[in-house]
Amino acid sequence: MATAYLLGTGAAHSNAGRTTTMICVHSDSSTLVIDCGGDAVARMQRVGMDVDTIQALFLTHEHIDHVGGFPLFYKKLWLSGRRRPLPVYGPAAAIVQAARCFATYDTRAFEGLPPVVWHTINPEADGAVYSDQSWIVHAAPGCHGVPVVGLRITSKSSGGAMTYSSDTSPSEAITNLAHGSALLFHEATGAQPGHSTALQAAQTAKDAKAQRLVLVHLPPHLPASDLSAAQQEFAPMELGSELSSYLF
Repeated sequence: MATAYLLGTGAAHSNAGRTTTMICVHSDSSTLVIDCGGDAVARMQRVGMDVDTIQALFLTHEHIDHVGGFPLFYKKLWLSGRRRPLPVYGPAAAIVQAARCFATYDTRAFEGLPPVVWHTINPEADGAVYSDQSWIVHAAPGCHGVPVVGLRITSKSSGGAMTYSSDTSPSEAITNLAHGSALLFHEATGAQPGHSTALQAAQTAKDAKAQRLVLVHLPPHLPASDLSAAQQEFAPMELGSELSSYLF
């Protein structure tokens, strides 16, 4: 079976118990990481993941809470002994932002930094954006203030799929991407432009015929009435918790 780990579950502004939403999936000694707004490597270590198994990093969009931790992510991989290339995938603006963040630091003494191989994802593209022996990754555009992609990751060993909405208001493309997913990690920031409420996330899960909904990108406070309404719409729903794991 493949496993998804919630390395973080918060929005850009959340409570003291949550860091920014970051996810990794692991199967057959292969790991993919999604977003690095915080210290993704430290969170992987907290759940017992070997960072040397990272095959690629995916950036869903350019905002600080999704790419701001890239310099630390990259440096920690180098300090851990990684020398093979690091593939990084994302919309063009996200890639530019990650590269710009790292370029602000003087790294002339960093001998042996692994090369970063940047891969641009066209948010409007249809089809797979990544494939290796363990995974197939599909992307679809969300509805946010900047170009953003949701990601569907299918395990070749289990056949199961998990989908992450990233930051988005209700989106037909994300609903289609999540169709039949064993897991849907959907943001529930609230009634803000470019975001979704818990109820809207539940409606997306229902329309997508997902098996299980986990709410992420959570604000400081989520009213009990909002959660109750979402649960009535889609019963197999839960709040994401830090460092939790899910089989798919």
